Amino acid sequence: MKVGSQLYLTKVTIMKIGIIGAGNIGATIARKLAASGHNIKIANSKGPDSIRDLANSIGVTAVTKEEAVTDVDVVVLSIPFSSYLALSGLFKEVADDVIIVDTSNYYPFRDGSIAEVDEGKPESVWVSERIGRPVVKAWNALLAETLANKGLAQGQPSRIAIPVAGDDNRAEAVIQDLVEETGFDALASGGLSDSWRQQPGTPAYCTELDLTGLKAALLAADKDRAPLDRDALIKEFSTAQGSLSHDQIVARNRAVTS
Repeated sequence: MKVGSQLYLTKVTIMKIGIIGAGNIGATIARKLAASGHNIKIANSKGPDSIRDLANSIGVTAVTKEEAVTDVDVVVLSIPFSSYLALSGLFKEVADDVIIVDTSNYYPFRDGSIAEVDEGKPESVWVSERIGRPVVKAWNALLAETLANKGLAQGQPSRIAIPVAGDDNRAEAVIQDLVEETGFDALASGGLSDSWRQQPGTPAYCTELDLTGLKAALLAADKDRAPLDRDALIKEFSTAQGSLSHDQIVARNRAVTS
C-alpha cells in the first residue's frame, strides 16, 4: 500500500458543486465550500422546501436531488449508507467527468446488515457498484464537530489531516484541494480497494491526527479487527451514562483502535 504519495495544496478554480444530504456533514461542507466562493446546490430526500431556510442561511441553493447532479463539476453524497440503494438510477445522464464523492460510513445497527460489506468489500467499492459510478472517499473519517469547528488555515502546526481515497488521480486531486479548503490537510490514502483503512473501527477514523500520525494510522489498520472495534465503540457510546464530550469520544476512538 502506498500512503501519502501526493499532497495537493493548490487551490482549485471556482466550481459548481451539488451536495445530496443536508445533515451535519453535508450542510457543513456546503457552508465551507460556499464561503470559499464555490457555487453550491444542496438537496435532501424530502425536497427543497424542507431545507430552504438552511440553504439561505449558509448561502447555497436548495434543489431536488436530480437538480443537484445537473450542470455540476462535483457531486458530494452525504447520506446514510443504506440510502445509496435509492440512488441507483440518478447518475445515468450525468457526464463521465463529474466527480462523485462518498462521505458515508457503514453502521449495521443503523443501516441493516449488508452481506458484501460484512464479508470485507470496502464500503466505497460497494457504493460505486450501487450508483454505477466510481467515487472518491473523503470527509468520512471525522466527526461532525471536528468538521464544523476544528478546521485551520494551511500551515498551522496542529492542523488535522483526513484521508482521501480514489482510483482516478485527477478526481482525487480535485477533492484533496476541496478538503484543504474546508480546513484540513488532505492525505492521499490509496485506491478504493484500500479505503477500508479509513472506515469505522480503524486507527484513522475519527481520531484527529496530524499528517504524520494519519500516515501511521492508515498503515496500522487491521481489516479483520476494524468491524469488531467499530461495534465495540458503538456499544460503549450508546450505553454510556450521560453524554460523552467530543474530546472523550475522540480519546476512546484512539484508545480502542490503536
